[in-house]
Amino acid sequence: MEAGLAVEDGAGRKVVSSLGPIKEATGPVELLEPGSERDDVRLLVTSGEAAITHARFVDLPRFLRRGDVVVVNDSATIPAAVAADVDGRELRLHISSAVHGTPRRLVELRVPDGIGSAPYDSARSNDLVQLPGGARARLVAPLLRSGKQPRLWEADLTLPDALHAYLASYGEPIRYGYVSRAWSLEAYQTIFARVAGSSEMPSATRPFSWRIVRRLRDQGVAVVPLTLHAGVASLESDEEPGPEPFRISRTTARAINDARSGGRRVIAAGTTVIRALETAIRGDGRVEATDAVTSLVIEPSHEVRSVSGLLTGFHEPEASHLKILQAVAGDAAVAQSYRSAIDEGYAWHEFGDVHLLMRPDA
Repeated sequence: MEAGLAVEDGAGRKVVSSLGPIKEATGPVELLEPGSERDDVRLLVTSGEAAITHARFVDLPRFLRRGDVVVVNDSATIPAAVAADVDGRELRLHISSAVHGTPRRLVELRVPDGIGSAPYDSARSNDLVQLPGGARARLVAPLLRSGKQPRLWEADLTLPDALHAYLASYGEPIRYGYVSRAWSLEAYQTIFARVAGSSEMPSATRPFSWRIVRRLRDQGVAVVPLTLHAGVASLESDEEPGPEPFRISRTTARAINDARSGGRRVIAAGTTVIRALETAIRGDGRVEATDAVTSLVIEPSHEVRSVSGLLTGFHEPEASHLKILQAVAGDAAVAQSYRSAIDEGYAWHEFGDVHLLMRPDA
């Protein structure tokens, strides 16, 4: 797979600049390399366009200061992939976020492809999807995006049990073709996983271990949670995230606001965290305790006000996640750091290496 970045030229046209082939992480480092821990991945640190540092994730405390606040996502991954059949054709159904105000869910149909799956472009309204255990899903309406063939659909699910109980019996983790084997659901959980609901793992926090958390707290860095249930994150290019529910507690909002008012830094561990915080920020710049659904799409021109930095993985060309990175650190810094990541062999995807980007003024 080639890495690239989507930027705008002088005429406002989007141009994808190819950066070269990437290294793909095929599984959890602690399972692929005996004796390793989940925090034994690499860390690329970007602070301004030219300030790039190569480190290990266990070095993270070295790049944070006393008084900083790291915000993590405590959503737990659910086994959201289910075998499916449409008119005798074997497919996979990926179950995503709830449709706010209705009993429906967003779903995606895909074609089995080895361990993973590929896009399925023949879905139509009123398709009846047969599922294991006598369950079924009926496609109702597409989630339209930029006039493209719809990928996500609103669907009515008829299940023999509550959704999470049904998935516990018949579901598997969503997997893509770059993984080397069918890793278990436990491999797709972070140490912060507490509230079940993410169709795909909030992967930026996967490298965190309790030894890292203790070291951060010992040096006066606070680690606070919010909950955003991530929907499906298929690798097709230029896909915007769908609506996702989130919750920010009063305790977390207070910690963030106190840090920012005191001139201290807030670092989001994951693009899901930034999406939640930027949705909940008020006109006066304070983050509000919130239980809501976000449909926010962050473009490079978006003024990110809630955080000073972002911990995240490495993302595919034109992915909406990359736009968030550009909004935080700027096009030039992201382009320079991605070129360095390619040259140095950093690993992509949910089991891969991690990138810490700081705003130029942080």
